[in-house]
Amino acid sequence: MRAFAELLERLAFTGGRNAKLAYLAAYFHATPDPDRGYALAALTGDLSLGRVQPALLREMVAERVDAELFALSYDFVGDLAETIALIWPDPASCEDLSLAEVVGTLTPLSRPQAARQIAQWLDHLAAPARLALLKLATGGLRVGVSARLARLALAQMGAQDGGPSVEEIEELWHGLTPPYTALFGWIEGGPRPAHAALAPFRPVMLSTPVTEEELSKFAPEDYVAEWKWDGIRVQAVSEGGTRRLYSRTGDDISGSFPDLVGAMAFEGALDGELLIRRGDQVAPFADLQKRLGRKTPGQKMMAEAPAALRAYDILTWQGEDLRPLPFTARRARLEQAVAGLGPRLDVSPLVPFADWQALAALRANPPEAVIEGVMLKRPDSAYLAGRPRGPWFKWKREARLVDAVLLYAQRGHGKRSGFYSDFTFALWDGEAPEAPLVPVGKAYSGFTDEDLRRLDRFVRTHTRERFGPVRSLVPELVVEVAFEGLNRSARHKSGVAMRFPRINRIRWDKPAHEADRLQSLLDQLP
Repeated sequence: MRAFAELLERLAFTGGRNAKLAYLAAYFHATPDPDRGYALAALTGDLSLGRVQPALLREMVAERVDAELFALSYDFVGDLAETIALIWPDPASCEDLSLAEVVGTLTPLSRPQAARQIAQWLDHLAAPARLALLKLATGGLRVGVSARLARLALAQMGAQDGGPSVEEIEELWHGLTPPYTALFGWIEGGPRPAHAALAPFRPVMLSTPVTEEELSKFAPEDYVAEWKWDGIRVQAVSEGGTRRLYSRTGDDISGSFPDLVGAMAFEGALDGELLIRRGDQVAPFADLQKRLGRKTPGQKMMAEAPAALRAYDILTWQGEDLRPLPFTARRARLEQAVAGLGPRLDVSPLVPFADWQALAALRANPPEAVIEGVMLKRPDSAYLAGRPRGPWFKWKREARLVDAVLLYAQRGHGKRSGFYSDFTFALWDGEAPEAPLVPVGKAYSGFTDEDLRRLDRFVRTHTRERFGPVRSLVPELVVEVAFEGLNRSARHKSGVAMRFPRINRIRWDKPAHEADRLQSLLDQLP
């Protein structure tokens, strides 16, 4: 547990991608089986060990620590597991604990039993190991490591010995289970695991963002264009009688969309956009969002929000790997393949254009509100995993902007745990300052480290009330918020939900009463 705790601390306080990769590769190399496999599963979200709920943790710590002291500490730290790890009484002598012992012991226990067992372990661990244990037990590591980054570290670990590439690892990933002993053996020079997943995920090809100025350096005739739809990128694989729907990162989401999976009557792998489509009309992203994460959607939900696939590309077909072919050849095969698959599957149309100015006009005024820009692809491009620069570009519509008032602030996590970095912002529901401020979104990105320090100072000196780790603020500071889309939402008091909001700049110069009105957002709803 000590080594894993040290890894988590380094990852949480390291911003650089290459440094994170180095830490991960070093840990996997130095740690024996099965502990490194369980660590990998925890980092990639494949370790189902979320055995303890926050209420049980609070009950557990209440038996050891004064309630008022804990409340004050939690208010300052802002993270429940970190607060408990820091405030728990230190043992006379510290012991260590293996990840295998934690997994093996907690897995069969009920949640109350698991909480009692964790309390016993905490009595013998140092603070860093206590935090690592609590993060494992609650299933919330939050150290800035994606599943793909962890797999990249595996490939880096075996690179010097001629080990598998990250693409080879990802094609086997869904046929492997923790603690991944065979996988680590393969990486260190052993045989390739024999049991690959049926209908495996293939690493996707990603596009590079591009600006109009950058596009001017390229010849329009060297690219074809198609619409960029506002859904989620998926890979539909149906091979050997097994059907799977994957997210762009390789997560199996088949259970959330059985209506689409049922329509995948083909032998191959398609790349496309998951949408909600009613007839010829694509629904707003908010309709799709209702189904994301639903493991078993009901018949009513599937009838109200039918899932569909708008295909961009074809990876394999009837046993043939088509990825090395040029885009134009794959496109012809794609259109032929999808033609007879029924109404739930179609092909994203190409967008004819004469020059960049003409395409810019189409991009600014697309035929449907759910289109968020255009994709540009070289006709001769093969389907390459990762994000090679040049073959594919994405040219998204300009972000929308609104001036809002900061209303609430919450402490961040990891290296931001000492700062207020998560902000709720609001608009005036009528004429300011008599009208109420209505929250319209949350943002925790878009600002520099210096901005973060200034925002943190503002929060600490302009707090009206405290609610645990959240502070209610004097409504004085205006921020310019950028967002990429807007949907109606019955779950929010404002009636709207923003897509990808971020703080574009801080308007220290602007009085709060000059912030925008809620009606300005409502007028933009599709």
